[in-house]
Amino acid sequence: MNILFPYQFNTRGRTAEADEDRHIRDLIEQLLFCSPGERVNRPDFGTGLLQLVFAPNSPELAAATQLMVQGALQQWLGELIRVDDVEVQSVDATLSVTVRYTVRRTEQAHEAKFSKERS
Repeated sequence: MNILFPYQFNTRGRTAEADEDRHIRDLIEQLLFCSPGERVNRPDFGTGLLQLVFAPNSPELAAATQLMVQGALQQWLGELIRVDDVEVQSVDATLSVTVRYTVRRTEQAHEAKFSKERS
């Protein structure tokens, strides 16, 4: 059973389920916006991207961030997906991440865009 993220109820009042493609997208989102040390028993899970929203922009920081995100995706979701490309942009207080990946089981290419705003 693939539980929908964020947790929701379906029309019958039961736990909402997600199809495989949506479930993988949800896993990517959880990994991207989770800070290391936030998950119990998985201290190195996450990327810490939210800390970079207010960091000074530079080509070097962008390149390092893209490598960090790609490495985390490969480490934690490498059995499910092959990461084709990662783009990270920080504009004002908004962080945007685009991940292009291929689902290993079906060999279908996907693109997922995520955006978080710091308050």
